[in-house]
Amino acid sequence: MAKQTTPPLDGLKRRIDRHRQEKAGKPSGMFVRETFLLSREEAREKAREWFDAFPKAAYWTEVESWRQLEGDRIEFTMRRLPSAD
Repeated sequence: MAKQTTPPLDGLKRRIDRHRQEKAGKPSGMFVRETFLLSREEAREKAREWFDAFPKAAYWTEVESWRQLEGDRIEFTMRRLPSAD
């Protein structure tokens, strides 16, 4: 019985590297994201601005993540679709 050898992976490695280089600089995913670090009241205002400007039903707008930091500061990421089309 002949010994089975694995094919060289050089071509695959080159394709993966090329794909990663082409992808660099492009936004990841289909959502527009913006992260803020504001006081609690300013954070509420900013979130309201986003929901007013980009209604949830059309843009899938949401607070993607948030955390409370010392000094009553909130770090949060807003997410929405780039357009309502």
